[in-house]
Amino acid sequence: MMKPLHNKKHQTINLSPPSLLALGFLSFIVAGTLLLKLPIAHHGELSWINALFTATSAVTITGLSVVNVGEAYTTFGQVIIMLLLQCGGLGFMTFAILAALSLSSNIRLKQQMMAQETIGQTSLTRVSFTIKGVLLYSLFFEAVGTVILTIAWMQEYNFSQAFFYAAFYSVSAFNNGGFSLFPKSLMSFADHYFITFTISMLYIIGGIGFVVLMDIKRARRWKKLSTNSKLILSTIAGLNLTAFVVLWALEANNPLTLSSMSLGDQALNAWFHATVPRSSGFNSLDVASMTDASTLVTMVLMFIGGGSLSTAGGIKVGTFIIVVLSVITFLRRSEELRVFNHSVSKATSFKALAVLSITSILIFLGLFSLLILEPNKNFLDLLFEAVSAACTVGLSRGVTSELQPASLMALILLMFAGRLGPLTLAYLIATPKKSRLKHPPADIQIG
Repeated sequence: MMKPLHNKKHQTINLSPPSLLALGFLSFIVAGTLLLKLPIAHHGELSWINALFTATSAVTITGLSVVNVGEAYTTFGQVIIMLLLQCGGLGFMTFAILAALSLSSNIRLKQQMMAQETIGQTSLTRVSFTIKGVLLYSLFFEAVGTVILTIAWMQEYNFSQAFFYAAFYSVSAFNNGGFSLFPKSLMSFADHYFITFTISMLYIIGGIGFVVLMDIKRARRWKKLSTNSKLILSTIAGLNLTAFVVLWALEANNPLTLSSMSLGDQALNAWFHATVPRSSGFNSLDVASMTDASTLVTMVLMFIGGGSLSTAGGIKVGTFIIVVLSVITFLRRSEELRVFNHSVSKATSFKALAVLSITSILIFLGLFSLLILEPNKNFLDLLFEAVSAACTVGLSRGVTSELQPASLMALILLMFAGRLGPLTLAYLIATPKKSRLKHPPADIQIG
């Protein structure tokens, strides 16, 4: 006799959070590719590899593009790209928070501790509050950016066109996407203070991190901020100001970038290019015309990226400063790594070192592949492209559109892995696996 269907056990597929994260992004990319291939989404012919590259770049909020987005895609296609940027930015954030709580089958004390470690929250109520905060903060800042940029662009375009440009650039900037509807990104607005500064503030705020933004709203005073928020804010401010001075000094006499500009325009564009490599991908100067020293500084900034649980890429500011402080602590022969009168665990230092190492290996493998596939291309151009893709920045020295399909696939994999890498690694090492077996210590010579 057959058993009733309701007595059968429902089988579910249990996937790890990194696997779910990867599948989620893949679904966005596949859907975006198919939508961009629709005849109503583009003008003329659009190859599958170009559609896939654009969709991947948008979902991973990178900004690299093999075609001129403003000319190759129709308004429908541009809206699709804007939605992919939003899904890639906010979808990543909300999924990251949820995945932090799904590291095992039951949400108990273990998951409470995971939430505390990953997003700074200790209860499911706070996690739900954080997710709502991600959505509300994003919509608020994007709306403010849209209003300001609409007013600015109405001086050159009619209201509907100005509003669409404003909405697209607000979403692209806040999510650190870097996609532009103009042929030369923002180079034609290099002397438009209102537009350039507004866009820079959008990607800076988006790159700080939502938990830090919420902490700022809660505390409203520096002394009441969490140690994490103080560290992230002070490091970002230090990096931005240092990069601003260094890049201005390096490019001040370069006739292809800042030399021919007024003092005010030099300051504006030096600021823009000091902050934009943190993950945004816009450019108001010709990146390929910058000096080699400025290019190196830009790559270092791209590698560092923005804050954790933000729309920015890179190894993240927290990772960078913990590695730096770990080195300083070692050189001082100190037993404890301290930040704002708080100690940092060795496990945190190990995680930071692991994220830095994995990202470095990823860039090396990407560069190695590009050097094999593109033997005639300039080494610095390919290195810049690999760092930009792996750290999901989107800046380019102009070689993206010249690469062959195999090279574009290498960049697609770099963008995808770069967006998943550090977070996936954090999930994999978040749950410690302790062993009762103890091994005798070994004296290994270092340095």
